[in-house]
Amino acid sequence: MGAGHDHGHSHGGPPPAGTAASAYKGRLRIALAITLSVMVLEIIGGILSGSLALIADAAHMATDGVGLAMALLAIHFANRPAGLNRTFGFARAEILAALANCLLLLGVGGYLLFEAVERFITPAETKGGLTIAFAVVGLLANMVSLSILVRGQKESLNVRGAYLEVLADTLGSLTVLVSAAIILTTGWLPADPIASLVIGLMIVPRTLKLLRETLNVLLEAAPKGVDMGEVRAHILALPGVEDVHDLHAWTITSGMPVLSAHVVVSQDILDASGHEKTLHALQGCIGGHFDVEHCTFQLEPVGHAEHEARLCL
Repeated sequence: MGAGHDHGHSHGGPPPAGTAASAYKGRLRIALAITLSVMVLEIIGGILSGSLALIADAAHMATDGVGLAMALLAIHFANRPAGLNRTFGFARAEILAALANCLLLLGVGGYLLFEAVERFITPAETKGGLTIAFAVVGLLANMVSLSILVRGQKESLNVRGAYLEVLADTLGSLTVLVSAAIILTTGWLPADPIASLVIGLMIVPRTLKLLRETLNVLLEAAPKGVDMGEVRAHILALPGVEDVHDLHAWTITSGMPVLSAHVVVSQDILDASGHEKTLHALQGCIGGHFDVEHCTFQLEPVGHAEHEARLCL
């Protein structure tokens, strides 16, 4: 804050050098390699066995591969340094990747539902034993991918999108196994399109949940878990604070919440303690109670808001 300036500004440090997903870049690469390998195996298995469920799982794994590749590309861009015109760099790229993943998943889910209905109308011969063999390989591979992404999905929407895709694949592999076992033991061919239908229905609800969270970030809703009423109450409880307005909080990308506010402070406190002490108290309050480290505060004496309003007329 410049000397003699009536406005106070406080930043909880620069934006993090890496986004929440960047710590899991290596694990995403491993998951991508596993996904692409199993996709090829399941395509071969689906062709050889005639299983739509296996082909459906392979198609979903193909979108997983695209999604994982986009997630890695987004991390690359998100970690590029900020510039004069992009003050937060490309951090939002991770959220755009999560949005693209949602659209892909919804498309695949719709396709699987359509193909399942087609198989009910025109049944096709399926080799249960061969389907089981390929489905087991897919299941084991998906379980490995899940184990390496489970921690990161709690910290990053980008990684969570990848994790949900692999989770849906794992459930899909289990569904394929069950349908193949039914066909092998009973010869009931509708089990295969039913499995495809189940896979499609598993994809859509999880995708809609991720889509809602992603859109909340893009629409700059308050960070998840941050109650703005409580934030306001904590600020007003600080000594000398008489009012707070223009209070905003949003998320740049996973793990990077930010907050800004105009805080009205009594002149007595400003004269006695100075701006710096009040700013430190505000930073400590928001960072300690709400885990929002990047904050900007404008300190105002009583009556300054009316002055700003007149300037805007």
